[in-house]
Amino acid sequence: MVDEVIENRISNKQFNRWKTLIPFLYDWFNHHNLTPWPSYSCRWGPLVEPHTHKTTQRLYLSERTDGTANNTLLVMNAEVIKPRVAAAEHISKFNEEMLSPFVKKIKIIPHPGEVNRIRECPQHPHIVVTHTDAPELYVWNVITQPSDPKDKETMADLILVGHKETASFALGMSHKSPCAASGGEDKMVLVWSLEDHMSTLSATAPQTASRRSATSILPRHKFVGHKNTIEDVKFNPASEFELCSVGDDKALLFWDSRAGSDPVMKVLKAHSGDLHCVDWSPFEENQILTGSADRFLKLFDRRKASEGALHVFASHQAPITTVEWSPHTKGVFGSASEDTRVNIWDCSKLGARQTSEDKKSGPPELMFQHAGHRAQVVDFHWNPLDPWTCLSVSDDSSESSGSGGGTLQLWRVNDLIYRPEKEVLAELEQHREALLGRKVGAQGGAGASKPAATLVLPKPVKLSSPTKVAKTTKEGSVKEEAAASHSVETKGPAKEPTKENVEQVLLKTEKVPALEEPTATNIKPSESQEKVKGDTETKSKYETNGADVDMADNIYYTGVEGVEGVSEGRNKEESEKNETGEVAKSNSIAKELDTKKTSETETPPVQVAAAPVVAIPFFPEEEMADD
Repeated sequence: MVDEVIENRISNKQFNRWKTLIPFLYDWFNHHNLTPWPSYSCRWGPLVEPHTHKTTQRLYLSERTDGTANNTLLVMNAEVIKPRVAAAEHISKFNEEMLSPFVKKIKIIPHPGEVNRIRECPQHPHIVVTHTDAPELYVWNVITQPSDPKDKETMADLILVGHKETASFALGMSHKSPCAASGGEDKMVLVWSLEDHMSTLSATAPQTASRRSATSILPRHKFVGHKNTIEDVKFNPASEFELCSVGDDKALLFWDSRAGSDPVMKVLKAHSGDLHCVDWSPFEENQILTGSADRFLKLFDRRKASEGALHVFASHQAPITTVEWSPHTKGVFGSASEDTRVNIWDCSKLGARQTSEDKKSGPPELMFQHAGHRAQVVDFHWNPLDPWTCLSVSDDSSESSGSGGGTLQLWRVNDLIYRPEKEVLAELEQHREALLGRKVGAQGGAGASKPAATLVLPKPVKLSSPTKVAKTTKEGSVKEEAAASHSVETKGPAKEPTKENVEQVLLKTEKVPALEEPTATNIKPSESQEKVKGDTETKSKYETNGADVDMADNIYYTGVEGVEGVSEGRNKEESEKNETGEVAKSNSIAKELDTKKTSETETPPVQVAAAPVVAIPFFPEEEMADD
């Protein structure tokens, strides 16, 4: 009991720390509580509708009940915020117990039995196939399915038959033709072709209850070779004939429908534990990934798979549940585990040198770790339409999690993490002054463009007017230079902006043009600065008076250009506040210089108002959801 309490405290501490790092780790993040039932599968669907700052995209989930209610297939719409739009305040604050306004149910389809796996047809993403706790598989056209949850009749468009025993999890779809593959406890891999039924499945008109009658179809191919339950199966993305499968017999088997029903290659001891998942690379057709109950992931080359794995990926602390290659970036893949983590790996970093400090964070190929779930992650999926955007779901109904239902999370990795290091450092260098707590940009000419975004400095910030400093040149002449940078209260020397200390700030911005250097002739803001650019609706929602603008805890960027707000009242107030103190300070300096009788020329200090704060709006959840 004591050990359990300590473990929970450690878990809570890690989770709370992760929450504080959300603005630095993610470009966008959304949390959705699944109550009262968990989901065992999650999938991205087709694009529904594009918008200016977001897209609406279909999601497929399941509800796995305890038998007191119907198991269901859920069709949902998700509002996916576009890159570099969401602000830090938007993504870092969420309530774990609440439903997200960005995720909405569209249809609730009663399902015969538990929904263990969902896979969409790549050629027709509105058609999905489901695995359940029975020998049969079900094919659904989610467009034509009735949305009335009171209809408890089985409404599948097709039923795939052929398994002799329960087939619960192994399910794959071909990218080359509308074919589905499945494996089960009968140790067989079956393949069905949906080609002959696509005219019926592709219908878009809702079907009436009187027409509801599912057609059963038999498999086109049967493969036999496993010695135990088959847990996962995948097609070669480049071929409709080749596929591979893994199972509880620890074996990885390769099949080719043109070569008969026997495996064309076997890796009998691929892992030391049961194999749970497998995936075939969409970029390298000879590379296959496997995940096991032994907590390891292995990379195989099909041409020499019998010789053993090319590499073993070690970081997870519990059995692997899902592995999937990125559909957009070569060599990148994600893995989910019962240890509550989703890891993102980069094969291009294999063998990279590490310092002793770097090794504490994991192997060099471990690029990113998503730690937003409190219970085992049962499924994970890359968004096929939006690079670096992912979907993950956890089963929170277990006793160890201490809650019910599940957790659905939609997230996009911060581009500062995966972009080339030189490119990231170049962008940080452009904003060196802001990162070090000084001015934004350098001196610009009269025609210098205005910034497209705001960098809001962290608290506390103490602004002081520039003073003139006399400096003697080598020729003996006196040269006056304005120390225009602001002084910032810090507890130690400012750190150089590098990739290692980027967690100190949140930098989400395009290139920021240079600001004009404050001088005595441009203290008063121009009329154009006092106006909010953009349409009337945006101005009414987001315009902020300068007197009401507070310094944010983090630098953030909304990615929305054309909205600027400058308060003349704020500048006037700062100027008046500084006037008395700065004049007194100037007199004190003059007296000291006079006492030393130096030859330097003293010039009264120029009183310059604090640099104006440009107000950039962020989108609260309720407003973004209605965009």
